[in-house]
Amino acid sequence: MSKEKGRLTGEHFMLGDHACAEGAILAGCRFFAGYPITPATEIAERMSVRLPQVDGKYVQMEDELASMNAILGASWAGVKSMTATSGPGFSLMMENLGLGIMLETPCVLVNVQRGGPSTGLPTLVGQQDMMQAKWGSHGDYEIIALSPGSPQELFDLTIRAFNLSEKYRTPVLVMTDAEVGHMTEKVVIPPPEEIEILNRPQIYKGDVEPDHFRIYRESPDGDPGYVSPMVKAGEGYRIHVTGLTHDERGYPAMNAEANEWNVSRLMEKITANLDDIIELETDKLRNAEVVVVSYGISARTSLWPIEQARKEGIKVGYLRLITVWPFPEDTISKLATKVGAFVVPEINMGQITREVERCAAGNAQVFGVHKPGGDILDPGDVLDTIRKAAAVTQKN
Repeated sequence: MSKEKGRLTGEHFMLGDHACAEGAILAGCRFFAGYPITPATEIAERMSVRLPQVDGKYVQMEDELASMNAILGASWAGVKSMTATSGPGFSLMMENLGLGIMLETPCVLVNVQRGGPSTGLPTLVGQQDMMQAKWGSHGDYEIIALSPGSPQELFDLTIRAFNLSEKYRTPVLVMTDAEVGHMTEKVVIPPPEEIEILNRPQIYKGDVEPDHFRIYRESPDGDPGYVSPMVKAGEGYRIHVTGLTHDERGYPAMNAEANEWNVSRLMEKITANLDDIIELETDKLRNAEVVVVSYGISARTSLWPIEQARKEGIKVGYLRLITVWPFPEDTISKLATKVGAFVVPEINMGQITREVERCAAGNAQVFGVHKPGGDILDPGDVLDTIRKAAAVTQKN
């Protein structure tokens, strides 16, 4: 424990879910609202103990709908906020996730994925919510979703999720899974001064007269990726926030022009900043004939098969999606013109595989390694699929 009140530093042998909680605290999270659900409950339990130690607030809500709503309200009160859930709870949070996107509300939602659909496999792994992360709420919008591959990354990427949410004023998803969440490994927690912590763009009291304040401002230089400054409730400004289509004051505006303005702006602040948002891990792509594209625990399962395939003389590269959404379309599209095939291991029936197929656009073949949840992939199945992909590539 550091001298600073309630903050951990140094090396720890730590559960992934606990590492997530510690990352949130170091990022400045001081409000957590949630409802217990396996395999995410350990995040809530850890936050219930740790937040009071750093002058934060923990609230167990009556359900997941209320939990998501509560963290939106806390954010508008000026506090960094977070919730955590798994499949069924994630479904219940979708409506208010869309509300948070429309209201441009910084917050973090962690999904420790398990097998589904419905109640499914409460204690067993899955990666079946990846498409729901992108398309779960209605309407057109962009989302940021990160995929940790270890307890250390659950710590690191939770901090990054908060930074991205604050920088772009949007909910950010951490799409981990039961294996990573329940894995115990070494986690290094640096001193706070060694970590970059970002805060939302703000208008400070006195900068703008209350009568002239606009809750949504246009970019002064026409930048499509511009993010409006934010005030908090109680600072004296006349603010109005609504999930309805609204004007720059935040008041409802029921017409097509206002909706185009809203939707375009919400999407462009993400799409205009892809270089800043998208993070990938790559290895030996330059001369690859086959590329393995994966994420989360499935990316770790793929490491041994890749090593074995290379020993067999197969030129196989590795691309790990640390940022899954926005999807790295340009990277996959360019690779597809240079390689013969992609192999996509994931614990679902092909959700990200279809994204790779879309981006490859027929320029490279795509082979999925799939199972619908309950256990990690068999490394032997991944290796066999790499061999199959390499054989097809050599024939062509």
